[in-house]
Amino acid sequence: MDRQTQTEIEAAAFRTLRKHLMEDRPDVQNIDLMNLAGFCRNCLSRWMQEAANDRGIEMTKEEGREAFYGMPYDDWKAQNQSEATPDQKAAFDTAFKENVTDKG
Repeated sequence: MDRQTQTEIEAAAFRTLRKHLMEDRPDVQNIDLMNLAGFCRNCLSRWMQEAANDRGIEMTKEEGREAFYGMPYDDWKAQNQSEATPDQKAAFDTAFKENVTDKG
């Protein structure tokens, strides 16, 4: 497989993942994704931001989130996210430390 085809296939898979998380399963809470998988929608938006910045395209955290969510993050959060339980928050503290802050 040539590099361009691989990039196109990877991009298509990413778009399918984004659609699944944003349209098919908006009920799945970010905190549950993070606790179970070690990443969530916010991670994906941050990775988009980092990829843009790596290519010399200035993108802020908020712009990255809006690009991923298709709207301001606070709007999406108000429509789709519920308050986390104490157990979810405790699990998140561990998952965040293991998957985000300990990355070298």
